[in-house]
Amino acid sequence: MAHGEVLEFEEYVRTRQDALLRSARRLVPDPVDAQDLLQTALVRTFGRWDGIADKRLADAYLRRVMINTRTEWWRARKLEEVPTEQLPDASIDDSTEQHADRALLTDIMKVLAPKQRSVVVLRHWEQMSTEETAAALGMSAGTVKSTLHRALARLREELESRDRHESGHRVLEREETERCAA
Repeated sequence: MAHGEVLEFEEYVRTRQDALLRSARRLVPDPVDAQDLLQTALVRTFGRWDGIADKRLADAYLRRVMINTRTEWWRARKLEEVPTEQLPDASIDDSTEQHADRALLTDIMKVLAPKQRSVVVLRHWEQMSTEETAAALGMSAGTVKSTLHRALARLREELESRDRHESGHRVLEREETERCAA
């Protein structure tokens, strides 16, 4: 790669790293994993930088590399995980409602398959059109729509399940408090 292209890539990373890290954090729940994902995607993109003719498409290319890398990691994971009906409560560092909602949404995104998560992230967080999402993921617009529909239904189901669990927990706490006070 020519020295000029190296400088161009460095400038691209410098100007876009925050937005790209946000995209990575939406694809993987752990912040450290998100940094690793972005770093891996940048290394892979660097090797192909001269092949990207239209540098305005570099974000789309890099997001695709992140999605592919995340999928590779997901496939390579140890299958010792045991699915459970109940997920642990999300830890919320910030007390504002917006951050609480974002933390909850990030947490429940874990129930989605990687393909579903990719569609939700690109359509709703990255605000890409159905056609742009289809092109980025290499699938038809109809597949994007049906995958998004199933993913959103799964997220609603998970939210309702958590709401039922939480309200049942509050009733038990109230009964315990009343018993202790009596």
